[in-house]
Order: sequence, then C-alpha cells, then structure tokens
Amino acid sequence: MRYFLEFSYKGTAYNGWQKQKNSLGVQQVLEEALAKVLRTTVELTGSSRTDTGVHASQQFAHFDLENPTPDTDMLIYKLNGIIPRDIAVKRILAVPEDVNSRFAATHRKYEYRISRLKNPFLIDEVYFLAAPLDVAAMNRAAALLLIHHDFESFSKVHTNVNNFRCTISEAVWIERDDLLVFHVQANRFLRGMVRALVGTLLEIGKGKKSMADFEDIILAKDRKKAGAQAPAEGLFLVEVGYPDSLIKPDEQ
Repeated sequence: MRYFLEFSYKGTAYNGWQKQKNSLGVQQVLEEALAKVLRTTVELTGSSRTDTGVHASQQFAHFDLENPTPDTDMLIYKLNGIIPRDIAVKRILAVPEDVNSRFAATHRKYEYRISRLKNPFLIDEVYFLAAPLDVAAMNRAAALLLIHHDFESFSKVHTNVNNFRCTISEAVWIERDDLLVFHVQANRFLRGMVRALVGTLLEIGKGKKSMADFEDIILAKDRKKAGAQAPAEGLFLVEVGYPDSLIKPDEQ
C-alpha cells in the first residue's frame, strides 16, 4: 500500500528536507518516527527538497507499507506525539501504488517573506530588511518570469538536472502592513532558484539593476550574472498541488 504524508515544519533547526550522513534533515526525523510507530523500516520520497533553514507550511512525501495501516488518524496522533514540536503531521492518505509524490505534483508555490520592521516574534521566519525598495520596479521585472522558461541563471551550479526549464505561472510582490511577500508558483523549481530570484529582484528594488538588466540575466544562463541568494529564513514552501483525481481541491 502506498500513502501520502502531508506535513509542515519550521526549518530553522534542520539541514533541509533531505536526510544526510553528518547532519539532521526533516526526512530522517519523520522516517525514524514512522519506523518506531509502525515497527518497520519506512522510506519517504518527498515532493520537494528544501534547503537548510527553509520552512514548509505544506509538504508531501510518499511511503509504502506491505500491509495497510488500519487507522490513519491514530497513526497521525502517535507520530505527532513523538516528533519535535517544529514538525507537524497533518494527513495520511492512501493513494494508488504507482503515484509518486514528486512526479505527480502539478505545481509548487513558495513565498519569500520580508519584514520592513524589526519584530522579535518573527525571528527565523522572515528576512529583516529596512532598506527602501521600489516594489513597482520589482513587480515589473518579476512579470518577465512569466514569459521565459530557462532559469539556469538562478540555479545552483553543479546541479544534476536534465534541463533548467520551468513554467512560472505566478510571480508577484505583495505588501501587507510591515510585510513584503514574494509569491511565486511554477511546475518545478531548480535548486536555490527562489532565493536567487529574490536576491536579484531586491537589487532591482534598490536601484542597482534595471528591468533590462534582469532580462539580460535570464537570457545569459549564467549563475554568476544573477544576484546573491536571499537568506534562507524568509522562504516558505506553502503549497504542493496535485490533480483533482488524486487529492480533491478542498483537501489541498
């Protein structure tokens, strides 16, 4: 039987989603908890990979069991009782055995959150930046992302991917009180892509680059041309979408 696990986490204490030999990832914590409750080895395959310090308000992974679990609600209850408080399991759903949480996803959506004022209650959850920004210019540049598809300039180098093509369906900065939030949605994202996009768009907002410069960076397909990565703490994976036949819209 194959199951989807829906969960969220604050990424501050973790070296990203993926388990690693010498550091703690969210994947390792959840696999160990599942193994303890189910008394069998469990391997998770995540829908998306997040970097060190990056958060997820919605993330999915799939796992397989030889025999169906009789009570998913009780499994959720037991898991939440033993995992750290910065990780929360929301749902466990039975799915067809050939459905992969990564490849079945139709889109991912991220938010990058900037606070314009120092706020002790938002530490590790936003990027504090008081510098004046031309948000209108940042939005004009962000609109260019909707008409381009190769984003090699915003990908970490030495990344093992077949191509750098992504289809971005939303890219907009929205101001709300003291917060400035970048909303970006695409069918897929490259490693480090959102933070590199934000870092480059902030240079436009500060008047260091123009809209024409931004398009030149996209066309250059050269990571050295783009800006530095924005800090990890402001980035959230907020949505992973699936076909309605798999997860109903009101369940996503």
